[in-house]
Amino acid sequence: MCFAGLVVLSVVFAGCRGSEQLRFPAEFKFGAASAAYQVEGAWNVSDKGENIWDRFVHTQPHLIAGRGNGDVACDSYHLWRRDIQMCEELGLDIYRISISWSRLLPTGYPNVISEDGKNYYNNLIDGLLEKGIEPVVTIHHFDLPQSLQDLGGWANPLIADWYVDYAEVVFSLFGDRVTYWVTINEPFILCEATYTEFLVPYYDDPDVGRYLCNKNVLIAHAKAYRLYDERFRSKFNGKLSLSTLFFWFEPAAPEEQEMTDLMFEYWEGRYAHPVYSKEGGWPVKLEKFLDDKARKEGYSQPRLPPFTPEEIDLVRGTYDYFALNHYTTRLVRRLRPEEREVMWPLIGSTELGAIMVHHPSWVTVNDWFALYPEGLRKQLNWLNTTYDLKEIFITENGIPLGPELDDKLRVEYYRSYLEQILLAVHDGVPVTGYTAWTLMDNFEWRSGYTVQFGLYSVNFTDPLRTRTPRTSARYYANVTRTRMLYPQNDVKYRDVLK
Repeated sequence: MCFAGLVVLSVVFAGCRGSEQLRFPAEFKFGAASAAYQVEGAWNVSDKGENIWDRFVHTQPHLIAGRGNGDVACDSYHLWRRDIQMCEELGLDIYRISISWSRLLPTGYPNVISEDGKNYYNNLIDGLLEKGIEPVVTIHHFDLPQSLQDLGGWANPLIADWYVDYAEVVFSLFGDRVTYWVTINEPFILCEATYTEFLVPYYDDPDVGRYLCNKNVLIAHAKAYRLYDERFRSKFNGKLSLSTLFFWFEPAAPEEQEMTDLMFEYWEGRYAHPVYSKEGGWPVKLEKFLDDKARKEGYSQPRLPPFTPEEIDLVRGTYDYFALNHYTTRLVRRLRPEEREVMWPLIGSTELGAIMVHHPSWVTVNDWFALYPEGLRKQLNWLNTTYDLKEIFITENGIPLGPELDDKLRVEYYRSYLEQILLAVHDGVPVTGYTAWTLMDNFEWRSGYTVQFGLYSVNFTDPLRTRTPRTSARYYANVTRTRMLYPQNDVKYRDVLK
């Protein structure tokens, strides 16, 4: 379906539903997101410690598109007031940020707490609150201190205690002003991409490393949650979760349903089932599949490190809401014998013998991204029926496009996906908030500055890192203020899609 076709469908939908059905509840929270390494810059300012991305971009710059790095990025360390102003321009209820572990704890340990790092985050949090914008804080977003990586990083089981020590400092310093916490961002990417030579620290150890990381991330999250329960909840009454990257999956043909179900367990189940399910532990079918595969390959230990009964109890139920990062939908089918792997190893094709493809009718952006907004509604309903959830918060959703300011396809992406969220709310799904990725163009990991997700364009050749609102920013600001997708009586809105 072409872009024009999507717009026609939008008009049809608008004509079929009353204005109240198109209006988000007054308590629904709209926001945007960023992450420390991607925007802050100031990589060696004051006493900040080195993190794994600092090391990687300086020692292996050829592995980053355009040889870019986050040394300056958006320079948000110095331009945080402009970032807050942008949030205000957009009419945001929330702004999701992350704390740089090595900026706050230069050694990686709580023996040294940076005064400058602490002041920076205090200024940012207080500045947001002064404008009536609620900070949603991610404690760890991919930027592990290099000192801890040198000791094994997320493959070392001691990482759980190192992380809890760090989280305790964060809760102590900022917990009085933060209600929503994300403990760890996208554990799937944190473990899968790093042990398949896709993201930093760029290891090739998919059979062992990613599964050690998988378990250790869950233990770290759970210990931090239990710490908050014991030490901070009675004082601050915050909410904690870990953000789950979860593509929606559908079978490419009816006979592919079993493989699709296994892909659900591989992507979502390994990081959510131990936390959100009533029984806890690993997803049963996937655990058996991976154990059988490991034995056939001659390994003496199972792929998924077993949980003890005490660890199952530790991890199970460590959530106050479900934090969902959703971008796209993929069709799943078995990999044919004549095919070689054509996508990232992290998608599961190596382990499961599966491949992901687009439906030919979907609007496609690149080899991994297509528009299928209905998938988000299906996903939200699936989560609501699969787990006992009182709240779902969409902590990331966005589309990678080029540098153009008149980004009508991004407008349609946001409109169509927000429409599906609103339909899910009418279905009875407890979705309470939505966070656009991202507030502004930033350093997109190994894609460098070649991919743009931002509501605001950033001029990275300008020392002032000038931020300019795109068409999508004007549209989103209209949605946040009217709480409607089709404010058709608003002249400014009519101008947006001309």
